[in-house]
Amino acid sequence: MSSAEAVADEDSLGDGGAAVEGKWEYRRLRLPPGVSRPAAATQLAIHAEFAGWELSTVRLYADGTRRVWLRRRHQATLAGLRGPIT
Repeated sequence: MSSAEAVADEDSLGDGGAAVEGKWEYRRLRLPPGVSRPAAATQLAIHAEFAGWELSTVRLYADGTRRVWLRRRHQATLAGLRGPIT
């Protein structure tokens, strides 16, 4: 895995990595310390453009790791829309 790849934290969330809360579906990503800010922005833009996710929360840790929460409106069936591109 290159340092520019996002890692979906699917083990901690049920249902294939997505958590549903009310009308929103959430997915958590971890961006490794070596990912630059422009590279992170590009990855998140791809998730938004092709999978319908929007940015909910970003947390930057002392070691440079970013924990990102993405959200999208929950629908019973999301034909053609998959999770984050990793």
